[in-house]
Amino acid sequence: MPRFCKAYGLTIESDIALPELLAAAHEGGPADITISRGPVRVPAVGQVKQISPFIWVGEDAFWLHVPGVARFSVVGASKITIDPEPGVDEASIRVFLLGSVLGAVLFQRGFLLLHGNAVEVDGGCVICIGPSGVGKSTLAAGFLQRGYRMLADDVVPIDADCAAVPGFPRLKIWQDAAEKMAINTTAQTRVRPDMNKFNLMTRDNFSDARLPVRWIYILSSENRDGFEVQPIHGMHRFAPLRENTYRRRLMEGMALQPEHLKRCGELASKVRLTRLVRPKTGFDIDGLVDTILADIRTAG
Repeated sequence: MPRFCKAYGLTIESDIALPELLAAAHEGGPADITISRGPVRVPAVGQVKQISPFIWVGEDAFWLHVPGVARFSVVGASKITIDPEPGVDEASIRVFLLGSVLGAVLFQRGFLLLHGNAVEVDGGCVICIGPSGVGKSTLAAGFLQRGYRMLADDVVPIDADCAAVPGFPRLKIWQDAAEKMAINTTAQTRVRPDMNKFNLMTRDNFSDARLPVRWIYILSSENRDGFEVQPIHGMHRFAPLRENTYRRRLMEGMALQPEHLKRCGELASKVRLTRLVRPKTGFDIDGLVDTILADIRTAG
């Protein structure tokens, strides 16, 4: 029985359960995206472009093979087909479906995608980006504990008006980070059965509206005491957005660079872009949240 849900401003009709997403009423007419099970075969060499050992792209099409999990295809930014491996668990399927596969759909639909977390502050959106492991999700959890609302985790789409598009009410957090923040993961599901990472559902602290992006913080860590806020000016504002694009190689393989560069430039011209350096040891999440809020209040 198909299930209807929504994410990124799109209605989704799915043959598989997507418990991370918000339910949506079926009001008639086709959904923006359909997800179904079926055979997935990559076209012959010469008809498509292979951009990694397990990713192929064509005109308005995308294929992903995750050994031991499934094969996925995206056609026309609207039709997703999943060909699961025998015995695979659905949580593992959803990891790639809600990540790279939906990311391909969003790229095809013209969004700029940043790899980070988006939180609502004072009617605008603050986005935190940076390399894996720097603490983006932990920082988002810190904002949630203060009563702020989250828009997106991991994949943050930006539309043509430089507004962040809400994803779905789920934050992925590692067990050790959850313990430091006194978050009980007992009732939470694991991202994958063999991972010590959990889905923290945030339905009570989720902002389901597009918000203008006003601040972007690039997180990094150094052997130092305290925090340092470093505003980025001029031509130096462009590179961090390009470098922190979600699945940049996928975007480049789909030949979307010209539009992507244009959108990065537009976003860079409208937001306050700041590098925020934290100590490598003694992750002070309250201090980090306080530093960002103080900078927002000062800079406006």
